[in-house]
Amino acid sequence: MASNPSFDITTGVDIQEVDNAVNQAEKEIATRYDFRATNCTMTLDRDAATIALHADDEFRMEALLDVVKGRLIKRGVPIRNLTVGEIVPGAGQSVRRTLSLAQGISQETAKAIQRAIKDGGFKKVQASIQGDQLRVSAPKRDELQAVIAFLRGQEYDVELEFGNFRE
Repeated sequence: MASNPSFDITTGVDIQEVDNAVNQAEKEIATRYDFRATNCTMTLDRDAATIALHADDEFRMEALLDVVKGRLIKRGVPIRNLTVGEIVPGAGQSVRRTLSLAQGISQETAKAIQRAIKDGGFKKVQASIQGDQLRVSAPKRDELQAVIAFLRGQEYDVELEFGNFRE
């Protein structure tokens, strides 16, 4: 008995590309005139997939955030997978902010995708949540390709990646 064709829906970012983007952003703020004689820093925590930003004031924090986002876009990191935290006041006028990088589909998003597939009118298509990814299977490959085309037209809070296509 042959199994049904399937594919996985995941999301995530390449941490090495994020590291490269952070290094480029650090070089840029070191040479920019508006960041001279300031105490603006950024650090990447690879294990937690977060970027910690520290700035002297809110104006420089926004400029620092723009530099980081620009570098992430240039390195091909999907900006939708970036969650910008609230500004937290520090000592004096200094502020902090944490940027979180999505490394898997949340349960709410997975349920929304699963519901969209069922409401999309795809017959015989099964979508099952497996941890931080979604496995979609159907008897015919054409149906799976139609599901991929349908999901690309939808808007979700993360950038979806389709992979692990199996016959």
